[in-house]
Amino acid sequence: MNEEAGERSPSSEAIQAAAFELFARRGYLAASVREVMQACGLTQGALYNHFPSKDQLLATLIRTTQDGLEAECAAAVATAAGDTRAELCAFVEAFTVRHCKRRTEALVANRDFEWLKPASLQEIVASRRRIRDMLVDILQRGVAAEVFRLPAIAGRSDARLVAMAILNQSIHVSSWFKPGGLWNEREVAALHAEMALRIAGG
Repeated sequence: MNEEAGERSPSSEAIQAAAFELFARRGYLAASVREVMQACGLTQGALYNHFPSKDQLLATLIRTTQDGLEAECAAAVATAAGDTRAELCAFVEAFTVRHCKRRTEALVANRDFEWLKPASLQEIVASRRRIRDMLVDILQRGVAAEVFRLPAIAGRSDARLVAMAILNQSIHVSSWFKPGGLWNEREVAALHAEMALRIAGG
């Protein structure tokens, strides 16, 4: 119900949840403000009390998702600090589990972030790079310690390319994983960690 009727309006979190579902299903560009309003049972004015624009709503959705992903990856690596094999597995498992558990959020964040306004886009791109560089750092330290041997062509290897390959295979989990299937989220994450070790030559 809406505030004009004197009843409690949905919380900011409820609006975000409805927008995530709508954007995932329809795409950010195709979904209208009116559809977001209808999904939440809000008038346009009530929606704008929470978010001044559709652009700001998308920025909030993706920033929240990105902040959570970055924090979880950093925490996972910290638990295994000092053992690059364990750090790699912990990072990949945390990254993959989140893409299993938060499929809708991941789909929107990874597909629609390029529609953000420049200031918000820079912020999200910086976070994505920090996550990538977390993984690059693990790979480089593993190579230095002779724990990893990265794939090479004509004697050349690139930890950033390897990191992107590992990240991309986990990112796409959000497009096909469904709870209740033959593999649960922890098993899918463990499998991706094993594949990451093999890619890194560990």
